[in-house]
Amino acid sequence: MQFRVLKKLSIGIFMVACTLGYAQFSGADEGGAVLDPTGTIRNFTGYAQISCFDSGNGPVDYLEADIIDLSAPVDHLLVNLVLIKDDKAVSVSDTVSGDANPSPPIILQGGNGVYLLVVSKTDVGPRQFVVDYHCKTAAGAHAGTDINVRQFE
Repeated sequence: MQFRVLKKLSIGIFMVACTLGYAQFSGADEGGAVLDPTGTIRNFTGYAQISCFDSGNGPVDYLEADIIDLSAPVDHLLVNLVLIKDDKAVSVSDTVSGDANPSPPIILQGGNGVYLLVVSKTDVGPRQFVVDYHCKTAAGAHAGTDINVRQFE
């Protein structure tokens, strides 16, 4: 029962964080939470849909994103980010555990539409993370961006 309550609480926290962004990370297109708050689930995964649309700056050309591990350093415990659209996928890991620096950005050119954003970790243990994501035009202008969290477990 306690696990089920913690799971629902984690999902709620992630949804609010991804929708509003953490106050201390005040970007419009970023969100974060703690992957596996109990520290017991090796394959804990978060999955969201990012909708990219023309908001007046022109059609979307790509989704750009990076991930930051904000937890204390733990050897071999990394956070990962995958972007997927249609028949394309790109991924990146924050390769230095807990250094509070972002991974290199990844770009997936897929135009307007729905992209899948997946966050995961490499081992047992909680990881606090923030994902920074932006839908952009070919000229690099920001485009419309909405998020819908689908799974966080």
